[in-house]
Amino acid sequence: MTSDIDTNLFPVPSRHGLSNKNLVLPRSKPGVSPASTTALQAILTDNHKRWHVFFNFQGFHNHTAHTALTLWCLGADASVLKGSYEDHSKYQRPAFPSPNNISSQTWKDHLGDDNYYHAYLEFFKAELKEKSFDVILEEYVFAPSANFATGLQKQPEMLNRFFDGLLHPIIHTGFGVEFTLPGTFAEGLAQTAVHGGDSSRVIPSSWFIPLTDKEPKQDIHAFSILARILADPSLGTFKEPDPSQQRFYLDVMENYGDTIVKYVDQWTLDGELAKKVQELQWTNVLLYAVGGSEANGPFNADFFLMHLVTSSLFLSGIFAELKRPSQVELLRGYFAICLSWYIGRGRPTLDIARFFNNPDTYHPSAPGPQPTPHEGVNPSPSSPAAITPNPWFPIMQSTLVHPDDHLPKLQRALSEYSTHFGLTPAGTFKDTELKDAGLVDGTLFLRAAGLSISRLGWVREGQPPLEGSWDRRGFFTSAQL
Repeated sequence: MTSDIDTNLFPVPSRHGLSNKNLVLPRSKPGVSPASTTALQAILTDNHKRWHVFFNFQGFHNHTAHTALTLWCLGADASVLKGSYEDHSKYQRPAFPSPNNISSQTWKDHLGDDNYYHAYLEFFKAELKEKSFDVILEEYVFAPSANFATGLQKQPEMLNRFFDGLLHPIIHTGFGVEFTLPGTFAEGLAQTAVHGGDSSRVIPSSWFIPLTDKEPKQDIHAFSILARILADPSLGTFKEPDPSQQRFYLDVMENYGDTIVKYVDQWTLDGELAKKVQELQWTNVLLYAVGGSEANGPFNADFFLMHLVTSSLFLSGIFAELKRPSQVELLRGYFAICLSWYIGRGRPTLDIARFFNNPDTYHPSAPGPQPTPHEGVNPSPSSPAAITPNPWFPIMQSTLVHPDDHLPKLQRALSEYSTHFGLTPAGTFKDTELKDAGLVDGTLFLRAAGLSISRLGWVREGQPPLEGSWDRRGFFTSAQL
C-alpha cells in the first residue's frame, strides 16, 4: 500500500455542511486516532490510484473506500482498517487509462461506458479545483440539461445514473460530501457517469419541471404511499426471478414503472422538505427490518433491501447541498428507486404488530461467555441489563471486525437513526394509512441491528459469518397479494 498520501484529495475527514435538526448528519465515534486517520488516508489514496470503480466486468462495485471510511468513523483500530483493505484488495480490478480525455464539451459523449471511468475521474477532479460540491452537483446531476436535452440521440439522465447500480453512486458521492473529501466525491461522480441508467421509467422528464402548484395539499406521508403500494393487487404479481438471470430490476421497470411514478406523485413535497428525508429513512428501515422478519424461519437479511438502508444515510448530506427544486428531484427519484427494489424483491408483507410485539428483539445481547458482575452493579448482579447495559456496544464491537464490507455501513446507519430517532414514541405515525403504523417507535433501529448481526454472525464472539454474507432468496412466498 502506498505511503505517499495525497492530502489534497484525501485530507483529514471533516464535517461538511450546516447543522439542521431535521437532518441526520452523523458524527464520528470515540476511537478515531492519529494512527487510524493516517491509515485511512493511505487506503483512500492507494485505492484511488490502483483500482477501478468496478472490480469485475459485470459492474460489481469497489467498496473499499466505503468500508475504510465507515470503520474509521466508528472508531476501529488502524490494524482493522489495514486488514480489511488487504482482504478486499485481493479481488479488485486494476485501474487503466481511458481511450480519450473528457472535457466540458464532451462530458455527455461517453456516459455509461466504464472504459472512460479514469477520464471522468480526472475531469471531475479538475472541476473541483474551480467549483464547490454544491455547484458541481447542481450542474452535473440535477440540472435539467444534465438529464434531458434537445438534439441528443441519447439523453444524459444523470439523476437516473446517480441512483443506478443498487444506489452505489449516491453512496460513494455521499461519503465524499459527508467527510469533505474531494477525491471520494470525484470518484462518486465518475462512477455515476459510467453507470448505464436502468431507471428511465421511474424518473420521467416531467419531474425536471419545477412544481408550480401553490395550493396547499393534505400532507401524504411516505408510509401512506407504502400502504397504497401494498394494497395494489397489480403490484403483487411479480414472479420469483430465474436465479441465472440478473434482469429482475429491468422487469420491474418494464411492468410497473408507470404505476410506481403514479404513487410517488401522490407523495406531498410541500413545506419542510427535511422532514421528508426522515420519512424515507424510516420507510427504508421498515422495508428491510419488518419486511425481513418473516413469520417462520430466521431473519431474511435481504441483500438488496439492505442497500436501501445504507444509502439512506447519505440523503441528508446531499440534500443540504441542493437548491429546493433539486431537493425535490432527489427525494422523488430516490423514493421511486427504493419502491422499485421493494417490489422487485417480492413486496414482502409488513407485519408491524408482530415485529414490535416481539420481546426477543427488544434488548439483543451477544452470545458466548458472559462476565460475572460485581454485587454492587446496577440494577442488580442477576439482571440482564448488568451484562448488556447498552446493546449497541457489543453489536458494534462485533460489526467492526466482521469480514463483510456491507455490515458496518448498515449498522452505522441504524445506530445514527437510533441516536436521532430513538426517542420516537409509539403513536407518532398513527395517522398514516399504513396498517399498525401507530405501533412503530424508536426501537425499530436497535431491533434491526440485533437481527442483522444475529443473522450475519457474531464473529467476535466466535460465530462463523453467514455463508454468502446476505440472503438473496427474496420474499416471493410471503408477499402480500
